[in-house]
Amino acid sequence: MAEPNDADKNHKLIIDVISDNIRETAYKNQQTTIFQINDDIEVASQEEGYIGSYYHATIVHPVGAYHYKVKYKTLVNNDETAPLEELVSVYEVRPIPPDIPHEMKMYEIVDVYDNEGWWFGLITRKVEQKYYVYFPTTADTIAYSIDKLRVHQEWSDGNWIVPLLG
Repeated sequence: MAEPNDADKNHKLIIDVISDNIRETAYKNQQTTIFQINDDIEVASQEEGYIGSYYHATIVHPVGAYHYKVKYKTLVNNDETAPLEELVSVYEVRPIPPDIPHEMKMYEIVDVYDNEGWWFGLITRKVEQKYYVYFPTTADTIAYSIDKLRVHQEWSDGNWIVPLLG
């Protein structure tokens, strides 16, 4: 087997550094914001296998000082007869990020819409009209069309920021 060249080593190093930052960000709590009944929000899953994913939901009502009952827009209950409702921590909830239209680039941190939610990843290459996204929390690389991608943003001090990772 041939030795990796300098470009291959550099590509792997960039992906490794950015992936470490993505994993760190995916496991952190959201900053708390006070939401009202019927507010549209995203829930950042902290469940094993779903770390780094966000799901569109609506606030049903607050439960004490540290939880909300939410109703998901895309997830359904076990018998698939109604939208899933569950209790989530205030640290898992954030507003819906604004759309930032622009051309996606290599090594850009993105969210990908798949399996009823937004998954946090890194563009590792583009082939024709497909973007290959690496997901550090699952170690998968999957190709997507541009309509499944959005710029990843973090909610910080009441503002959306595009993280500069890497």
